[in-house]
Amino acid sequence: MSWFESLILGLVQGLTEFLPVSSSAHLRLTAAFSGWEDPGAAFTAITQIGTEAAVLIYFRKDIGRIISAWTRSLANKEMRSDHDAQMGWLVIVGSIPIGVLGVTLKDQIEGPFRDLRITATMLIVVGVIIGIADRLAARDESGGRHRAAKQRKTLEDLSVKDGLIYGLCQACALIPGVSRSGATISGGLFMGYQRESAARYSFLLAIPAVLASGLFELKDAMESDHVSWGPTIFATVIAFAVGYAVIAWFMKFISTKSFMPFVYYRIALGVLVIVLVSVGALSPHAAESTG
Repeated sequence: MSWFESLILGLVQGLTEFLPVSSSAHLRLTAAFSGWEDPGAAFTAITQIGTEAAVLIYFRKDIGRIISAWTRSLANKEMRSDHDAQMGWLVIVGSIPIGVLGVTLKDQIEGPFRDLRITATMLIVVGVIIGIADRLAARDESGGRHRAAKQRKTLEDLSVKDGLIYGLCQACALIPGVSRSGATISGGLFMGYQRESAARYSFLLAIPAVLASGLFELKDAMESDHVSWGPTIFATVIAFAVGYAVIAWFMKFISTKSFMPFVYYRIALGVLVIVLVSVGALSPHAAESTG
């Protein structure tokens, strides 16, 4: 991997990690359209450490409160009813599905799931799902001619059951094209949560999964001769800086705007990839890593 490739891929990772468009799909497609080798699951996981570092800094106050309250609740029974302490447990519970499936499906994630036909299909299908969830939330928030606006849930209403459903939605993002934020936020909207609440829990829930995945891949990468460490670290730093800016923008955006622009973009990109593969202009295995 060249330094120029790492610059572009780092920018792509930072720009798309927190938007409901699938960063793994965009890394894969950027390499395919550019005639580069697939950056691979290891590169994706390691650069995601950079974007998660941005989450840690942006939500540092929330994370600090949650860790402090959760830690104290282990010894203090009275603290167990505290919302922040409960959030600590809910993040742990919500992380179970992706942890189990990530280990179980590791070979598929690094192999068959990277087929561009699967990626394109997921871009379209999940795009439609996000669109439906967005319209449902908009209908509740605005009400109608004959009914008042519906009060949607906040994180204060989050239960173990909802946390597990969020976790299952997040696990779907193991398939390129799904989008971690897209799956979890739309899942939250279907369950009746506010847009900002769904996004906030989505970002918090991603921290254990992404850091664990990145450290797991980092361990394997250190034993491999196929990782370009300089460009990979450079891409990770770029992803961190761009990712932080995107989080700040996205959290403001979702409080007042619709997800429909992302829906249209996902569907258009997915259709484009399917057409290119169908006419033979793009191989479904284009840019696959040889390492």
